[in-house]
Amino acid sequence: MKYLSGYPTHIISQAQRLVDENRLGDYLCNKYPASHSVNSDKALYQFVMEMKNRYLKKSSPISKVCFDKTLRNVESALGTHTRASRVQGGKLKAKKEIRIATLFKEAPLGLLEMIVVHELAHVKETEHNKSFYQLCCHMLPDYHQRELDMRLYLHWFGL
Repeated sequence: MKYLSGYPTHIISQAQRLVDENRLGDYLCNKYPASHSVNSDKALYQFVMEMKNRYLKKSSPISKVCFDKTLRNVESALGTHTRASRVQGGKLKAKKEIRIATLFKEAPLGLLEMIVVHELAHVKETEHNKSFYQLCCHMLPDYHQRELDMRLYLHWFGL
């Protein structure tokens, strides 16, 4: 259970029990029955912008949102956020991008929401610190549970 390495022993043992009893898939399907229709970059952009406008109205704009098939190395990233500064005329322009791994096209809606919230939180907080996780929990009160479930999903998915 490589995705759960930082979790307490009792959580790892509960997850291992689900795996041993072949109930992990049932657990995830029952908990996240809703699928989604966010299957294109345009739909993902709209989905992200709706969440951004709901929770981060005053944050800087996001210039690009897309699915990224190169984000296959799950151990390093399921989504990325980038900042690029360019000089245009006499002004410095900053652009922000969010890229989400294509595996979230097929993932349940609740897990797509979790990864989007994670990447949106990076718009305001670059580091994984207390403020970052407080912002994630503001946008999704059950953020930590969904992060755990996403890790279980990755295990179940065989990644």
